Amino acid sequence: MNKTRTLIALGLVVVAAGLLICWPSCNKQKYFYHEGLVFGTYYNIRYQAPIDHEDAIKQVLAHMDSSLSIFNKASIIARINRNDDVQTDSLFEIMFATAKEVTEMSHGGFDITCGPLVNLWGFGTDSLTYRPTQHEIDSVCLFVGIQYVELDTTIHRIMKMDTRIQLDASAIAKGYACDLVAALLAKEGCTNYLVDIGGEVVAKGLNDKGEKWRIGITKPIDDPTGQIQEIEDVILTDDICIASSGNYRRFYYDGGERRSHTVDPRTGYTVQHNLLAASVIASSGIRADALATACMVLGAEEAMEMIEKTEDAACYLIIAEGDETRVFTSSRWETLLQEDEDANVE
Repeated sequence: MNKTRTLIALGLVVVAAGLLICWPSCNKQKYFYHEGLVFGTYYNIRYQAPIDHEDAIKQVLAHMDSSLSIFNKASIIARINRNDDVQTDSLFEIMFATAKEVTEMSHGGFDITCGPLVNLWGFGTDSLTYRPTQHEIDSVCLFVGIQYVELDTTIHRIMKMDTRIQLDASAIAKGYACDLVAALLAKEGCTNYLVDIGGEVVAKGLNDKGEKWRIGITKPIDDPTGQIQEIEDVILTDDICIASSGNYRRFYYDGGERRSHTVDPRTGYTVQHNLLAASVIASSGIRADALATACMVLGAEEAMEMIEKTEDAACYLIIAEGDETRVFTSSRWETLLQEDEDANVE
């Protein structure tokens, strides 16, 4: 797709922390719909094709799981975390290169070695029984930082400066999986599809009513159960890679202080800013996923500065102002949104 068409499509869509709304029917070829669980979350995949590609889709997801899932004890990343002698594959190496790039773009706000800090605060695989002390935080920070990890692609090996370093691709793998499933569908000749994995979305073409895909934006409401879902807006798109991150569902109160699940790897502490949710559109799902997480670490001002410097991305930020919320979009988002609306005037 040409650059103008890509940018117009990217300027239209936002999705909030995991809610997707689509309204389908039927068109020329059959539309297939598959859903299930992967990477500890859900997936919804819709596409138009003459035959069902579910088996091939499941193979792609299984390959991702065997490479990047920390919950799969036999995966490459899990074995690296155990300091096994294991070779990396192409999926891992693309993930690592993208993660390292976004770490640099965010000045350390995004970091795939942050897992031990997330666990320390009780949001990972370990449950929190007390607030971490400064000494504990400082001790864990000694082995948090992607600069302490090197990937040698000639021998396909990861070298860690400290054996306690743990890698976690959870904040980038879902977007990457969307890219791979979308690539599979495109290779099979599909021109109309939507891939939603845990709220990260890659979509192209039209739904089975012959209309653009409709993606809903949820209002950020303090609701850990996820049962309250009010719609902020509904956006149309026919070409998008988008990912979202938010602090309004995973949190706890510590002595009256609200602790979000987002941990800043630069400080070791949970973030305390007023950015509730961030949606990022980018040239790929993997970049959108990582950038959305980076935004939530950085806060609205730093996030906007980062996105404005990134040519292939735009963002939609929801911040808290007292009891109200406000929406801020990057300049590229606003311009392209207006251009697309003008283009669809009949």
